[in-house]
Amino acid sequence: MKPVPAPHSPLLSVVIIGRNEGERLTRCLESVQAMRDPGGEVEIIYVDSASSDDSATRAQALGARVIEVRPERPSAALGRNAGWLKAKGEFVLFLDGDTVLHADFVADSLSEFVDSKVAVVWGHRREIHPRQSLFNRVLDLDWIYPLGPSEFCGGDAIMRRSALESVNGYDASLIAGEEPEMCQRFRALGYSILHVDRPMTGHDLAMTRWRSYWRRSFRTGHAYAEVSHRLKDGPFPLWVSESRRNFINASVLLAVLSGSAGLAAAAPSLWPLLLAPAFIAALSARTAWKTRWKAPNSAATMLLYGIHSHIQQIPIACGQLAWAWDRWRSRERGLIEYK
Repeated sequence: MKPVPAPHSPLLSVVIIGRNEGERLTRCLESVQAMRDPGGEVEIIYVDSASSDDSATRAQALGARVIEVRPERPSAALGRNAGWLKAKGEFVLFLDGDTVLHADFVADSLSEFVDSKVAVVWGHRREIHPRQSLFNRVLDLDWIYPLGPSEFCGGDAIMRRSALESVNGYDASLIAGEEPEMCQRFRALGYSILHVDRPMTGHDLAMTRWRSYWRRSFRTGHAYAEVSHRLKDGPFPLWVSESRRNFINASVLLAVLSGSAGLAAAAPSLWPLLLAPAFIAALSARTAWKTRWKAPNSAATMLLYGIHSHIQQIPIACGQLAWAWDRWRSRERGLIEYK
């Protein structure tokens, strides 16, 4: 498939954002070029956010139109806006540069837009290398959501251009949570977000370090706090209860950990140190059972996912506190990268 030549108006614009993606970007672009014919012309746009590698050159070599943005405060929202505002397609497929597009997703999904109220269609995003690390293994399950109408989508999705125009696109002041926030503005106008049961993209998380895991969860907490604060009084409040629950859960975990350590120090025994692991294990087993539909054939993976679901509450709470502290000081935080 070749990029659409001017002056034709394409059916689909593919907007890929990236920063220092390297070989991952080449793989992403090649997957877009290899997708099944969606029934009309396709243009490919790559938005580069101040990469220090050869990402822009790679994209140009593969026929993509390259837009380079170098803002003082880069964000995914700013990059996506830069792309779709230059796009000409009736529909816009947004991708991250570290993803691989499934060949049939677009061709099989455009028919969902027959319903004029559908603004967004998204499918399954899964990790390409889930066994590369324990982090990849458990975070792969974070991409699994219930099917049907949903409150929001992730970064990879097909969107109706007219819907994007109606809400003026992404809020570029957000450094995380930009898609969920915009989806609530879609819903306020009567649009729907549809999660379909078909593979969409493979994602290359490439997470092998605790520091990366912490920063990713910290960013999640920042997004929860900021987006829930903005939407709490709107027609579709989002993440308000989740933000409160996450903070309470983190507080309980820290209290149990510190209490266990304190008892061990006060008593002539190390047995109290087992209280915290036993408490976390019980909570994790309960969560693993409740969410077993995500990986029904792997009890070990589900147990790891249960542990992750509770351990991540601590960096999430730290992200929430960081947002509150920044807001109190009237300060804007920069991009939170974890790779």
